[in-house]
Amino acid sequence: MKEFRDKVAVVTGAASGIGNALAQGFARQGMKVVLADVETAALEKAALDLSACGAQTLAVRTDVSKAAEVEHLAQVALEAFGGIHIVCNNAGVAVSGPSWMHTTADWEWLLGVNLWGVIHGLRVFTPIMISQGVEGHIVNTASVAGMVAAPGMAAYNVSKFGVVALSETLHQELAAFGSLVRVSVLCPGFVSTNILDSARNRPAEFGDTAAKLPGADEMEQLARQLVAAGMPPNQVADIVLEAIRTERFYIFPHPEWKERIQARMEGILAERNPEMGSIDEVIGRLRGNR
Repeated sequence: MKEFRDKVAVVTGAASGIGNALAQGFARQGMKVVLADVETAALEKAALDLSACGAQTLAVRTDVSKAAEVEHLAQVALEAFGGIHIVCNNAGVAVSGPSWMHTTADWEWLLGVNLWGVIHGLRVFTPIMISQGVEGHIVNTASVAGMVAAPGMAAYNVSKFGVVALSETLHQELAAFGSLVRVSVLCPGFVSTNILDSARNRPAEFGDTAAKLPGADEMEQLARQLVAAGMPPNQVADIVLEAIRTERFYIFPHPEWKERIQARMEGILAERNPEMGSIDEVIGRLRGNR
C-alpha cells in the first residue's frame, strides 16, 4: 500500500503504547481509524484526542480474546466506514516467572490475548479484506521474544512464537492465492510502553497467578528500567508505516537483536543445545540490547 488517505485502519490495543502510536500515525496519513481496546476510559480518551486533531475515529471496546467481540468490531467498522484496509492485531499482555510456576490462569489469560487475539483477528478480518479486491495490509505484533526464547517468559514466548508462525503461514497462503492483501509481523525489542502493568486489565476469572520467587522484585525493577529506556512507540509506528509501504514482512525496529537471532538459528542448524548463560549474563545481554 502506498496510498493511505481516506482508507480505514483497525487497531487493537489502541488505547496506549504501540497501538496508540499506530492509530496516531494512520490518522496523520488521513486515514479513518477504528480504535479497539479493553480499557474503556483510556480508549475513549485516545479516540477523542485523535478526533480533536481532525481524524475520523470510532472507539469500540473489545476483548480480543473473545471471538464474538472481534466479530462485532469488524461489523461496526464496516457499518461506520464501508471498508477495512489495514488491520493491526496489536493487543498484548505479559506475565513472568519460571515456566513451571505459571498457573493455568496465567496461560489462559496471556494466550487468550496475545495469540487467540491474533487468531480471531485473522479469521474475522482476512476474508473481509480479500473480498474487497483492493490492496490491504495486516500487521501482527509479535516481539523479539517470538524469535529468541529468554528464561522467565515462557507464556509470553510461546504466544509470540505462535504469532510469528501464524503470520508466516498467512503470508504464504495469501501469496499462493494471488491476494492483494499483504502481511507483516512486528518484532520489537524494548519499547517504552506500560505492558508491565497489563495486569490492571486482567479479568477476575484469571486471578490465580503464581507467587513471586526470591529475587523477582529485582528482576522486575530491571525490566521496568529497560522498558522505560526503550524506543518511543511513535518511532516504532513510523517504522511500521514504512514497512507497509514497502511490503516488508519482518519488521525489526531493534536491529541490534539480529545478532542474537542469528546465533539461535545457527545453533539450531548445528543441533546445539540452547544457551542463555547465567542470570548475570542474561541481565548483561539484556542491558546491551535495550
